[in-house]
Amino acid sequence: LNLVGGDTLYGRNWGCRRGAFVDSLHFETCYYQAIEFAIERGLRRVEAGAQGQHKMLRGYVPTATYSSHYLPQPTFRHAVARFLHQEGEQVEHTLGALRRDLNVFKEPAPEA
Repeated sequence: LNLVGGDTLYGRNWGCRRGAFVDSLHFETCYYQAIEFAIERGLRRVEAGAQGQHKMLRGYVPTATYSSHYLPQPTFRHAVARFLHQEGEQVEHTLGALRRDLNVFKEPAPEA
């Protein structure tokens, strides 16, 4: 499932028959077809969703994403808020490391 919003294609969900395996189907469905669709329609970005360092090898740059949820039970809401604060620090650290060390778009080092 891909959604278009403004100049961006948002990839969010996909699936196939239980137990079915088709080599590289995930990448074809979630990445390559999405990129082709966006190019054909003049969209500026394809947002492939959260998580997955493997996405960098397919041309996606790590970007922070956001979501909103309403948790009516105060104790649970506060526990989730504490966790998200801690997780946020780790996510920022990981994003920085990925952008710095695993950037497939950086210029190759000059040969000595």
